[in-house]
Formats: sequence, structure tokens, C-alpha cells
Amino acid sequence: MEELLTLKDLLVKGDVQGALIIVEELTEMSRNHIIKTIRSYAVILLLHLIKQQAENRTTRSWEVSIRNSVREIQRENQYHKARGYYLTLEELLEILAEAYLNAIDEASLEVEEGRYEVQELKKLVNQEEIINRALALILPGESN
Repeated sequence: MEELLTLKDLLVKGDVQGALIIVEELTEMSRNHIIKTIRSYAVILLLHLIKQQAENRTTRSWEVSIRNSVREIQRENQYHKARGYYLTLEELLEILAEAYLNAIDEASLEVEEGRYEVQELKKLVNQEEIINRALALILPGESN
């Protein structure tokens, strides 16, 4: 809120250069919020994909959670007015890779009722396959 008041003051004073700096800061703050939200949903998505692969099964609850996470990631990543996306394919891959670390930690508590330590679970599942599956679900045009 403070940034908006500062922006207003700068515009009233005619300080376009100062206003542009504030606009850049606001843009970066908004982008960081979008990334954080996408990362949170990515952890949930990856958690359930890890559980599916590790246990070689699925449940309706996992399927619903996967679909919901995919829809939220897609919704958060899409510009509302323009028909574009905030994050590139490379940025989405980077976020998925970062989120995987949290997801595998959480999965170690849930897969077969916490039977595996993180390092054991990492050997049991294929990180690249899971991330690629998540990306395929997220990308526009995929049937979800």
C-alpha cells in the first residue's frame, strides 16, 4: 500500500523516472507472489505424483488434488487480460525442481505410511519423470 501512495505522489509531482522505479518494484513484488503461489501448488502436485509412482497406485483423493493443483497453477500463471503467461517453460521447470525438494520430504512421511527416509524414497522414484509429468499436466492444451 505504501508503494502505491509513493507512486501517486511521484506522479502528482511529475517525477516519471521515480514513478517508473516504483512500478518496477510493484511488478517484481507481484511476480514474486505469483511464483510463491505456483511453487506451493507445485509441491502438492509433485507430492501426489511421487506417491503414485512410489506406491504404483492412485486414489480418488490424489487425483482430485492433482487436478486442483494443475488448475490453480494454470490460473495463477495466466495473464488475466492478455492471453499470455507470467512464467516461461524454463521458469516453470525451475520452480518444479525447487518444489520437488519439499515434495519429496513430505512424501517420505506419507508413502507407505512413512516407511521410507527421504534418501531411500529418492532412489525409489524417478525425479525427472515426475517433473516431466507435472509439466505435461500444467502446459496449456493438455487434457486434465
